[in-house]
Amino acid sequence: MNDPAGRQESRRAVQARKRISRRPSRLGLPAGSTATPDRVGAPDAGFPGLLRRVWQHAAGARDLRSGLDVLLTLDGHVPADVQLRALNSAEQAALVALCGLSWREGDGDADVPSGAAGPGEPSGPPAFRGEIGLTTSGRIAVRTPDARPLDPRDLVGGVRRVPWSREVLAVYRRELDRVRERRAAGAADCRAWLAAQGPEGRDALVVQAREAALRTAPFVLYQEDTQYTNFRGRNTLTGKTLWPGHPDCALSALHGLPLDLWSDEDAQLVVCLTLLIRSAGFGRVEEANGTQLTVDHVAYTLERVRRAYNDVPGAEPVPAPASHRVADLDRLAVALRERRQSVSRGAQLYREIHGALMHKVERVATAPGPAARARQDAVAEHLRTRLSLTGGTLADLGRELAAAPDWLARPHGAFGTGLESLVYESVAATVAAFGADFAMSRGMRSLPGLVRALRGENWAEICDWDITRFFCCVVPRPEAAAHFGGSEAALADAAWAMSSRMQYNSWHFVAGNLPREPEVVARDHFVPPVVPDIAFFSDQHHHGHVNNNVRFSIRSPQAVEVDGRRFDGFMDLRLLRCAGDPFGEQDLLAAHQVSGLIARATSLAAELVAAGSELEVTAFDSGWHWSAITGRGPAASDSLAGQIRRAS
Repeated sequence: MNDPAGRQESRRAVQARKRISRRPSRLGLPAGSTATPDRVGAPDAGFPGLLRRVWQHAAGARDLRSGLDVLLTLDGHVPADVQLRALNSAEQAALVALCGLSWREGDGDADVPSGAAGPGEPSGPPAFRGEIGLTTSGRIAVRTPDARPLDPRDLVGGVRRVPWSREVLAVYRRELDRVRERRAAGAADCRAWLAAQGPEGRDALVVQAREAALRTAPFVLYQEDTQYTNFRGRNTLTGKTLWPGHPDCALSALHGLPLDLWSDEDAQLVVCLTLLIRSAGFGRVEEANGTQLTVDHVAYTLERVRRAYNDVPGAEPVPAPASHRVADLDRLAVALRERRQSVSRGAQLYREIHGALMHKVERVATAPGPAARARQDAVAEHLRTRLSLTGGTLADLGRELAAAPDWLARPHGAFGTGLESLVYESVAATVAAFGADFAMSRGMRSLPGLVRALRGENWAEICDWDITRFFCCVVPRPEAAAHFGGSEAALADAAWAMSSRMQYNSWHFVAGNLPREPEVVARDHFVPPVVPDIAFFSDQHHHGHVNNNVRFSIRSPQAVEVDGRRFDGFMDLRLLRCAGDPFGEQDLLAAHQVSGLIARATSLAAELVAAGSELEVTAFDSGWHWSAITGRGPAASDSLAGQIRRAS
């Protein structure tokens, strides 16, 4: 769609327009009926406030190394290696010379002058006075001898003055020469590899990289000080702001352009994105989030993955690459993708998400232990008590459902169907068993409607469904009201806000399971998730997470089969804590078993629908959440009756 000036609307603008007045109430009142906002967030809520606190702590550190430890981890919020891998070449060399800090194995400490990492001035006049600061994007900034003073407009606070001795300066020069030589060799290798692909091959790689940017969560990547991003601010890649083919997209600008006119940065960007995608699909790109994207950095990521996969028995180990040349890393990436399939059959893959820098790391879980089994047993006991089931474990309950699934389509308790009752009781059991503040599970309201559309191959119809075609059951722990001013109304409102967002997520993933017909390709969607994740400090960037205190979370997506078609990410189970301790790996393993039971029940319900049942999910709307959490009927319900929700 075009705006009045004839320009194509951004994806963000389209979705904002669609969501106008879609939310029916807030704090039990009709939408738009209050003269002022019911709450106003603090100006530095989320990431700005975190950075301010980090800088205050770092600035007061007793010495340079202690201050850097605070900055590198954002005071315990992210792994230090992510920040080290975000540094440009000069900054990398500076930290090696000053403190022996490097993300590369074997670099650093041996060359550091004695006393360089300690407090105080060097003996005699310094050869150079540098600076270290923290940028508003969360990166460390280092002033080196060939750079201007740090710009205070880019910084969270002031700067820390760092005197350099002549010995430090000498190490810096040697290290900088080494880093620049390595970088130049990598850029030349990327150009040679791209040249071998030919014009059509290069265009295909550009299209693939652009599709990855469009179909995954936002990311921020660096080539020295050049930023490639589709996350807020000035975007340079396709995403929510720049549509495919937008002239400001760095990747779109490369399509059809002769290779000799590509910059070294663009050449490395395309090659590195290609290697990451070939190793595991689009999701691997997010494992580079917040870091430099060079061949060496990709080699570091692939080596970490190789070692993790090789620790899983059952297949031939993946050999180390012969070198860090692109051709060798390309072979490694392909081998890792093949090995990943066998690993996922013998172990549970998942991702850690470090919310402050949006950085993700794939992990291979250990086997479930007593902690995971205790969580699962508690959920199974709750379901035996509340539902017409007798199985001793979650797996037993699933088999029992498969043997007699008809009750899923019949009324049960306060719900119109057994499926709704199972979803609610599973979510409620999870809140208690895992010590969560909220738990939730999402899905599609009308399986009959989906089956009819699939049989008619009505892909455009499915793509045109809006978020009200989906549901999410959110159950908070009553004590969680303490995080919302002690107000039941605010707790209910937060739960409905989460439910609405999860409906959007279902809408956003469903098209990713359909054939790539023109109407599907044109529809905004992400690649559906297939592995669970565990997130730390997610209350930094996402406005909904900041406003609703989503600090620690688990997401367990599952596939559901509907009329012979597999829908990845069709449903999920999510747990969150607003404060306290983060969830652990054993929590994730247990949650994945609970979500597996709900997914199995949903697939069984879809089988009933395919055989003629008209099973529909009618619960879990805004009124349901308000009544279930506050114990009261929705306020001003008469005034809500006339609201119309239009399909997109």
